[in-house]
Amino acid sequence: QLQLVESGGGLVQPGGSLRLSCAASGSTLDYYAIGWFRQAPGKQRELAADIARSGATNYADSVKGRFTISRDNAKNTVYLQMNSLKPEDTAVYYCRATTANIYWGQGTQVTVSS
Repeated sequence: QLQLVESGGGLVQPGGSLRLSCAASGSTLDYYAIGWFRQAPGKQRELAADIARSGATNYADSVKGRFTISRDNAKNTVYLQMNSLKPEDTAVYYCRATTANIYWGQGTQVTVSS
């Protein structure tokens, strides 16, 4: 059974950077497409970025040019590098792994505030 653990969240000032990690255990991540989702208070969960098994990436318009998703199969980890952070990026960030089944991590809080 695949298990996902996110880390790297925290409090950062506007314009700052964070790198989120999604570490997998129980299976090999290169079998899965991986997405980073986020959910702000009172809002629906939305896709921020995803990466296919091929390495092809996709970004929401709101993060394009600021966020970068990448995967390190040797470390069984997917990353989300977030630069030029804005207050509207404040949310709980979740990673999701998808094949025939869907697996979610528990989330990590990102707060962008001065």
